Amino acid sequence: MICHIHSWPPPPPGEDIHAEPLVHFGGGLARGRTPELKPSQWKSFRQELLMYLEHFLMAIINGCKLSAPTSRTEVIWESFVNCLKDQDLISSETGEAQCYCLTSAAVSQPLYLILDDNFYYQSMRYEVYQLARKYSAGFCQLFLDCPIESCLERNRQRSKPVPDEIIQLMARKIESPNIQKNAWEHNSLTIRSTGSGSEDNIEVTDLLIAALKNPVKCFEENTEQKETDRIICSTNILHQADQKFRRIISETVKKAKDEKVIAYKLKLLVEELNKLKADFLEDLRQGNTKRIPCFHQNSISDVICLFHHETDNIVQKYVPKEY
Repeated sequence: MICHIHSWPPPPPGEDIHAEPLVHFGGGLARGRTPELKPSQWKSFRQELLMYLEHFLMAIINGCKLSAPTSRTEVIWESFVNCLKDQDLISSETGEAQCYCLTSAAVSQPLYLILDDNFYYQSMRYEVYQLARKYSAGFCQLFLDCPIESCLERNRQRSKPVPDEIIQLMARKIESPNIQKNAWEHNSLTIRSTGSGSEDNIEVTDLLIAALKNPVKCFEENTEQKETDRIICSTNILHQADQKFRRIISETVKKAKDEKVIAYKLKLLVEELNKLKADFLEDLRQGNTKRIPCFHQNSISDVICLFHHETDNIVQKYVPKEY
């Protein structure tokens, strides 16, 4: 479910983030209202919730109503909407079907969105990071390092505990933040979970403030690098074409010799073929599509076929019969 964090600790003097809206997306979102999910279904379930969250972000950024995605699971979407209503972030449906107005709490800035889930694989967390990068939002991770014994004990105290083997499997699979391996995880905090957590309140507050002050920069296309890559690609294509043209000319001349073409005609043939090669390479270099209309940057196979065809036409002048 989604709920307000009433127990959030007061921040240090001068850093009153408690005055800002805190939206807690718990790991149990829609649980109890949706069918029991198999392990293989949780991935699609998480991705669907991220899609709903993105729609919510888009509504906030664009200052428009929250609209239901065309592709949605009704029971999960309904649960998501009800959770937002419970936190007074959206009002009831407008006259339009499946559209909701944002409340003043939703458009207050800044807005802290807390995704509370296991996220035991780094790839799961990276999806959230990508969402933050897409909308230039802040991103941080709070990793609770809890002893397996404590996890098992807490699980047994739940009204509906999961089997111990699931907790143990999760403990083996979970991937803690790795700043050395993943630069995008640099804004992470690991807390040894002992139960109270009061001694870590200031660190958590500082983590949120750092994320707020340093939003993830949206990916900007590096035009200089793109141009460099284009030149390299073009150079590689020219090199490949030159090598293939040389091979075709070499094979053609060898066949002409086998046909006993006299020396002065053979010399003229070689000169004309080399001129054809030079013209083709120059057209490729200049992007001349009049001569080579079939050429596109990712393939030269059609160019080679055209060169082969024109080579054959030239050869016919010096070797009239089939060779």
